[in-house]
Amino acid sequence: MKVHICAVGRLRAGPERALLDDYLTRFDKTGRALGLGPVSVHEVEDKKGGGMVAEAALLERVIPKGAVLVVMDERGRVIPSPEFAGKLGAWRDEGRGDVAFVIGGADGVDPSLRAKADFKLSFGAMVWPHMLARVMLSEQLYRAASILAGSPYHRV
Repeated sequence: MKVHICAVGRLRAGPERALLDDYLTRFDKTGRALGLGPVSVHEVEDKKGGGMVAEAALLERVIPKGAVLVVMDERGRVIPSPEFAGKLGAWRDEGRGDVAFVIGGADGVDPSLRAKADFKLSFGAMVWPHMLARVMLSEQLYRAASILAGSPYHRV
């Protein structure tokens, strides 16, 4: 199952980019044997200032047709890492070809796109910068693959 991170904004060179690249490389290595990956990062920018509606339209263009749509949202479900791993494994086992994780811009994800989500995921009640959310998501993807592989990376 291919994994897509569809996000508003461009992540420039710096510590967040280095962490993102590191965790995605780890995920690709661990996930490959499990039928997970590769990961593609799709970045969109609303250069005309159309807000969440324009961002949603740009995001919808990069989300693969038929993908499991997971919206990162502060109102979403907070789940433990093993449950997240189980969801990824279940979607893979159901034969889903793609899963798309959507990270909105500074104002979040437009309600019209959020309403289409198969799952809404939250990293907690606090709001995180959307650039940092990419890093956190990439680490959780790697952790999920490690859990599914039975590696000792995740400790309870």
